[in-house]
Amino acid sequence: MTRRELLAAAACAFAARATELGMQLNLSCGSLGIHTTQKQAIEWAHRFGFDVVEADGGYLARIGDEERARLLDLMKSLRVGWSTAGVPFEYREDEAAFATGMKTLPEYAAALRRAGVERVTTWIMPSHATRAYTANLRFHAQRLGAIARVLADNNLRFGLEYVAPQTLLLANRYPFVHTMAEMKELIAEIGAPNVGLVLDSWHWYHAGDTAADLLALRPSEVVSVDLNDAPAGIEKSKMMDGARELPAATGVIDVKAFLGSLRKIGYHGPVRAEPFNKVVQSMPPEQAIGAAMVALTKAFAEAA
Repeated sequence: MTRRELLAAAACAFAARATELGMQLNLSCGSLGIHTTQKQAIEWAHRFGFDVVEADGGYLARIGDEERARLLDLMKSLRVGWSTAGVPFEYREDEAAFATGMKTLPEYAAALRRAGVERVTTWIMPSHATRAYTANLRFHAQRLGAIARVLADNNLRFGLEYVAPQTLLLANRYPFVHTMAEMKELIAEIGAPNVGLVLDSWHWYHAGDTAADLLALRPSEVVSVDLNDAPAGIEKSKMMDGARELPAATGVIDVKAFLGSLRKIGYHGPVRAEPFNKVVQSMPPEQAIGAAMVALTKAFAEAA
Protein backbone atom coordinates (compact mmCIF):
# COMPACT_ATOMS: atom_id res chain seq x y z
CA MET A 1 0.00 0.00 0.00
CA THR A 2 1.10 3.55 -0.67
CA ARG A 3 1.28 6.04 2.21
CA ARG A 4 -1.93 7.64 0.91
CA GLU A 5 -3.78 4.32 0.85
CA LEU A 6 -2.47 3.42 4.30
CA LEU A 7 -3.73 6.67 5.78
CA ALA A 8 -7.15 6.20 4.21
CA ALA A 9 -7.41 2.59 5.38
CA ALA A 10 -6.36 3.48 8.93
CA ALA A 11 -8.81 6.36 9.08
CA CYS A 12 -11.72 4.24 7.89
CA ALA A 13 -10.85 1.55 10.42
CA PHE A 14 -11.05 4.08 13.24
CA ALA A 15 -14.23 5.79 11.97
CA ALA A 16 -16.63 3.19 13.31
CA ARG A 17 -15.98 4.38 16.87
CA ALA A 18 -17.62 7.74 16.24
CA THR A 19 -20.56 6.12 14.50
CA GLU A 20 -21.02 3.84 17.50
CA LEU A 21 -21.40 6.96 19.64
CA GLY A 22 -24.12 8.24 17.32
CA MET A 23 -22.28 11.25 15.88
CA GLN A 24 -21.31 12.12 12.31
CA LEU A 25 -17.69 12.58 11.34
CA ASN A 26 -17.59 15.82 9.34
CA LEU A 27 -14.93 16.66 6.74
CA SER A 28 -14.27 20.41 6.72
CA CYS A 29 -11.56 21.03 4.13
CA GLY A 30 -11.47 24.76 4.83
CA SER A 31 -10.74 24.16 8.50
CA LEU A 32 -7.65 22.19 7.45
CA GLY A 33 -6.44 24.90 5.07
CA ILE A 34 -7.51 22.96 1.97
CA HIS A 35 -9.05 24.79 -1.00
CA THR A 36 -10.86 22.38 -3.28
CA THR A 37 -14.07 21.71 -5.21
CA GLN A 38 -17.27 20.39 -3.70
CA LYS A 39 -17.02 17.18 -5.73
CA GLN A 40 -13.45 16.54 -4.61
CA ALA A 41 -14.38 17.15 -0.96
CA ILE A 42 -17.20 14.61 -1.27
CA GLU A 43 -14.87 12.02 -2.81
CA TRP A 44 -12.27 12.59 -0.08
CA ALA A 45 -14.95 12.26 2.60
CA HIS A 46 -15.90 8.87 1.19
CA ARG A 47 -12.30 7.68 0.83
CA PHE A 48 -11.34 8.58 4.39
CA GLY A 49 -14.53 7.38 6.08
CA PHE A 50 -16.28 10.66 6.90
CA ASP A 51 -20.07 10.56 7.20
CA VAL A 52 -20.74 14.14 6.11
CA VAL A 53 -19.01 17.01 4.32
CA GLU A 54 -19.38 20.76 4.52
CA ALA A 55 -21.53 22.36 1.86
CA ASP A 56 -20.16 25.06 -0.42
CA GLY A 57 -23.28 27.19 -0.35
CA GLY A 58 -22.08 29.57 -3.04
CA TYR A 59 -21.52 26.69 -5.43
CA LEU A 60 -24.88 25.12 -4.62
CA ALA A 61 -26.58 28.46 -5.27
CA ARG A 62 -24.91 28.79 -8.70
CA ILE A 63 -25.52 25.35 -10.20
CA GLY A 64 -28.55 24.28 -12.17
CA ASP A 65 -30.95 21.41 -11.61
CA GLU A 66 -29.01 18.88 -13.71
CA GLU A 67 -25.65 19.52 -12.06
CA ARG A 68 -27.24 19.41 -8.61
CA ALA A 69 -28.94 16.11 -9.44
CA ARG A 70 -25.60 14.60 -10.54
CA LEU A 71 -23.94 15.83 -7.36
CA LEU A 72 -26.66 14.37 -5.14
CA ASP A 73 -26.52 11.07 -7.03
CA LEU A 74 -22.77 10.96 -6.37
CA MET A 75 -23.30 11.63 -2.65
CA LYS A 76 -25.95 8.94 -2.46
CA SER A 77 -23.71 6.39 -4.18
CA LEU A 78 -20.82 7.22 -1.83
CA ARG A 79 -23.05 7.42 1.26
CA VAL A 80 -21.84 10.90 2.16
CA GLY A 81 -24.26 13.51 3.53
CA TRP A 82 -24.15 17.24 4.25
CA SER A 83 -23.01 18.80 7.50
CA THR A 84 -23.29 22.61 7.47
CA ALA A 85 -23.06 25.65 5.22
CA GLY A 86 -22.08 29.20 6.14
CA VAL A 87 -23.88 32.55 6.06
CA PRO A 88 -23.10 33.95 2.57
CA PHE A 89 -22.30 37.52 3.64
CA GLU A 90 -20.66 39.43 6.50
CA TYR A 91 -23.56 40.24 8.82
CA ARG A 92 -21.50 42.66 10.97
CA GLU A 93 -21.11 45.33 8.27
CA ASP A 94 -23.04 48.63 8.05
CA GLU A 95 -26.78 48.76 7.40
CA ALA A 96 -26.44 49.16 3.64
CA ALA A 97 -24.13 46.15 3.31
CA PHE A 98 -26.36 44.08 5.59
CA ALA A 99 -29.45 44.99 3.55
CA THR A 100 -27.65 43.97 0.36
CA GLY A 101 -26.66 40.66 1.90
CA MET A 102 -30.18 39.98 3.11
CA LYS A 103 -31.53 40.43 -0.43
CA THR A 104 -29.40 37.47 -1.56
CA LEU A 105 -30.27 35.24 1.39
CA PRO A 106 -33.68 33.86 0.33
CA GLU A 107 -32.37 32.37 -2.92
CA TYR A 108 -29.23 31.09 -1.18
CA ALA A 109 -31.33 29.41 1.52
CA ALA A 110 -33.67 27.93 -1.10
CA ALA A 111 -30.66 26.49 -2.96
CA LEU A 112 -29.44 24.84 0.24
CA ARG A 113 -32.89 23.39 0.82
CA ARG A 114 -33.06 22.01 -2.72
CA ALA A 115 -29.69 20.33 -2.19
CA GLY A 116 -30.78 18.80 1.11
CA VAL A 117 -28.59 20.90 3.42
CA GLU A 118 -30.19 21.33 6.85
CA ARG A 119 -27.74 23.44 8.91
CA VAL A 120 -26.17 26.92 8.57
CA THR A 121 -23.67 28.28 11.09
CA THR A 122 -21.77 31.44 12.02
CA TRP A 123 -19.74 32.76 14.97
CA ILE A 124 -19.85 35.72 17.36
CA MET A 125 -16.89 38.04 18.00
CA PRO A 126 -16.42 38.24 21.83
CA SER A 127 -15.59 41.95 22.00
CA HIS A 128 -16.29 45.24 20.22
CA ALA A 129 -14.44 48.53 19.94
CA THR A 130 -17.41 50.89 20.42
CA ARG A 131 -20.54 48.88 21.19
CA ALA A 132 -21.14 48.06 24.89
CA TYR A 133 -22.67 44.71 25.89
CA THR A 134 -26.38 45.57 25.92
CA ALA A 135 -26.23 47.53 22.68
CA ASN A 136 -24.25 44.73 21.06
CA LEU A 137 -26.79 42.17 22.28
CA ARG A 138 -29.59 44.11 20.61
CA PHE A 139 -27.54 44.50 17.43
CA HIS A 140 -26.83 40.78 17.19
CA ALA A 141 -30.36 39.76 18.10
CA GLN A 142 -31.77 41.98 15.35
CA ARG A 143 -29.29 40.96 12.65
CA LEU A 144 -29.15 37.25 13.46
CA GLY A 145 -32.90 37.12 14.03
CA ALA A 146 -33.51 38.44 10.51
CA ILE A 147 -31.18 35.77 9.10
CA ALA A 148 -32.79 33.07 11.23
CA ARG A 149 -36.27 33.86 9.94
CA VAL A 150 -35.21 33.49 6.30
CA LEU A 151 -33.45 30.22 7.10
CA ALA A 152 -36.52 28.96 8.97
CA ASP A 153 -38.64 29.62 5.88
CA ASN A 154 -36.43 27.02 4.18
CA ASN A 155 -36.37 24.50 7.07
CA LEU A 156 -32.76 25.33 7.93
CA ARG A 157 -31.39 25.28 11.45
CA PHE A 158 -29.07 28.16 12.44
CA GLY A 159 -26.09 27.47 14.72
CA LEU A 160 -24.24 30.22 16.61
CA GLU A 161 -20.73 29.72 18.00
CA TYR A 162 -19.41 31.63 20.99
CA VAL A 163 -15.69 32.50 20.93
CA ALA A 164 -13.82 32.57 24.22
CA PRO A 165 -9.99 33.02 24.26
CA GLN A 166 -8.90 35.95 26.40
CA THR A 167 -6.68 37.23 23.60
CA LEU A 168 -9.86 37.95 21.60
CA LEU A 169 -12.03 38.90 24.56
CA LEU A 170 -9.57 41.66 25.46
CA ALA A 171 -8.84 42.68 21.87
CA ASN A 172 -11.42 45.47 22.02
CA ARG A 173 -12.78 47.81 24.68
CA TYR A 174 -16.12 46.12 25.35
CA PRO A 175 -16.41 42.37 26.12
CA PHE A 176 -19.31 40.48 24.58
CA VAL A 177 -20.79 36.96 24.47
CA HIS A 178 -18.04 34.41 25.17
CA THR A 179 -19.61 31.64 27.29
CA MET A 180 -22.33 29.05 26.77
CA ALA A 181 -24.63 30.79 29.26
CA GLU A 182 -24.28 34.13 27.47
CA MET A 183 -24.86 32.51 24.09
CA LYS A 184 -28.05 30.93 25.40
CA GLU A 185 -29.16 34.41 26.50
CA LEU A 186 -28.50 35.75 23.00
CA ILE A 187 -30.44 32.86 21.47
CA ALA A 188 -33.33 33.59 23.84
CA GLU A 189 -33.20 37.25 22.80
CA ILE A 190 -33.38 36.22 19.13
CA GLY A 191 -36.40 34.10 19.95
CA ALA A 192 -36.37 31.91 16.82
CA PRO A 193 -36.98 28.17 17.32
CA ASN A 194 -34.48 27.14 14.60
CA VAL A 195 -31.51 28.80 16.38
CA GLY A 196 -29.11 26.74 18.48
CA LEU A 197 -25.51 26.32 19.56
CA VAL A 198 -22.31 25.50 17.73
CA LEU A 199 -20.17 23.91 20.43
CA ASP A 200 -16.38 23.95 20.09
CA SER A 201 -14.24 22.15 22.66
CA TRP A 202 -11.63 24.93 22.29
CA HIS A 203 -14.07 27.68 23.26
CA TRP A 204 -15.74 25.47 25.88
CA TYR A 205 -12.31 25.11 27.51
CA HIS A 206 -11.44 28.82 27.29
CA ALA A 207 -14.84 29.88 28.62
CA GLY A 208 -14.42 27.72 31.72
CA ASP A 209 -17.58 25.83 30.79
CA THR A 210 -17.98 22.34 32.23
CA ALA A 211 -19.43 18.92 31.57
CA ALA A 212 -22.39 19.97 33.73
CA ASP A 213 -23.12 22.81 31.28
CA LEU A 214 -23.21 20.32 28.41
CA LEU A 215 -25.33 17.82 30.32
CA ALA A 216 -27.92 20.53 30.96
CA LEU A 217 -28.52 20.92 27.21
CA ARG A 218 -31.17 19.21 25.13
CA PRO A 219 -29.79 17.63 21.95
CA SER A 220 -32.09 19.87 19.92
CA GLU A 221 -30.16 22.89 21.23
CA VAL A 222 -26.92 21.77 19.51
CA VAL A 223 -26.62 22.38 15.77
CA SER A 224 -23.01 21.27 15.21
CA VAL A 225 -19.78 20.53 17.06
CA ASP A 226 -16.10 21.41 16.54
CA LEU A 227 -13.38 19.38 18.20
CA ASN A 228 -9.88 20.71 18.93
CA ASP A 229 -7.12 20.51 21.49
CA ALA A 230 -5.00 23.29 22.99
CA PRO A 231 -1.21 23.62 22.77
CA ALA A 232 0.80 22.30 25.71
CA GLY A 233 3.14 24.52 27.68
CA ILE A 234 1.38 27.83 26.95
CA GLU A 235 -0.49 29.82 29.58
CA LYS A 236 -4.22 29.71 28.85
CA SER A 237 -4.57 33.50 28.90
CA LYS A 238 -1.91 33.80 26.18
CA MET A 239 -3.25 31.19 23.76
CA MET A 240 -4.12 32.52 20.30
CA ASP A 241 -7.32 31.48 18.56
CA GLY A 242 -5.48 30.71 15.34
CA ALA A 243 -2.99 28.30 16.92
CA ARG A 244 -4.83 25.18 18.06
CA GLU A 245 -4.07 21.46 17.92
CA LEU A 246 -5.85 18.50 16.37
CA PRO A 247 -8.34 16.68 18.65
CA ALA A 248 -6.76 14.66 21.47
CA ALA A 249 -3.25 15.77 20.44
CA THR A 250 -2.05 17.14 23.79
CA GLY A 251 -4.70 16.24 26.36
CA VAL A 252 -4.95 19.84 27.57
CA ILE A 253 -8.68 19.84 26.78
CA ASP A 254 -10.71 17.10 28.45
CA VAL A 255 -12.08 15.39 25.36
CA LYS A 256 -13.63 12.59 27.39
CA ALA A 257 -15.75 15.04 29.38
CA PHE A 258 -16.68 17.04 26.28
CA LEU A 259 -17.60 14.24 23.89
CA GLY A 260 -18.86 11.97 26.64
CA SER A 261 -21.35 14.62 27.76
CA LEU A 262 -22.59 15.13 24.21
CA ARG A 263 -23.06 11.37 23.90
CA LYS A 264 -25.03 11.28 27.16
CA ILE A 265 -27.49 13.97 26.04
CA GLY A 266 -28.02 12.14 22.73
CA TYR A 267 -26.39 14.53 20.26
CA HIS A 268 -26.30 12.91 16.81
CA GLY A 269 -25.06 15.69 14.53
CA PRO A 270 -21.77 16.54 12.77
CA VAL A 271 -18.40 16.80 14.51
CA ARG A 272 -15.41 18.34 12.72
CA ALA A 273 -11.76 19.07 13.43
CA GLU A 274 -11.03 22.80 13.18
CA PRO A 275 -7.43 23.13 14.38
CA PHE A 276 -6.24 26.26 12.52
CA ASN A 277 -2.83 24.61 12.81
CA LYS A 278 0.11 25.67 10.63
CA VAL A 279 1.63 22.19 10.54
CA VAL A 280 -1.64 20.66 9.37
CA GLN A 281 -2.18 23.47 6.86
CA SER A 282 1.26 22.82 5.36
CA MET A 283 0.52 19.14 4.71
CA PRO A 284 -0.60 17.83 1.32
CA PRO A 285 -4.42 17.71 1.32
CA GLU A 286 -4.82 13.95 1.67
CA GLN A 287 -2.26 13.77 4.46
CA ALA A 288 -4.06 16.55 6.36
CA ILE A 289 -7.43 14.81 5.91
CA GLY A 290 -5.99 11.50 7.09
CA ALA A 291 -4.43 13.19 10.13
CA ALA A 292 -7.73 14.87 10.97
CA MET A 293 -9.64 11.59 10.73
CA VAL A 294 -7.18 9.72 12.91
CA ALA A 295 -7.25 12.55 15.48
CA LEU A 296 -11.04 12.69 15.52
CA THR A 297 -11.47 8.98 15.97
CA LYS A 298 -8.74 8.85 18.63
CA ALA A 299 -10.78 11.44 20.52
CA PHE A 300 -13.93 9.34 20.15
CA ALA A 301 -12.07 6.28 21.38
CA GLU A 302 -10.98 8.17 24.50
CA ALA A 303 -14.56 9.33 25.10
CA ALA A 304 -16.15 5.90 24.69
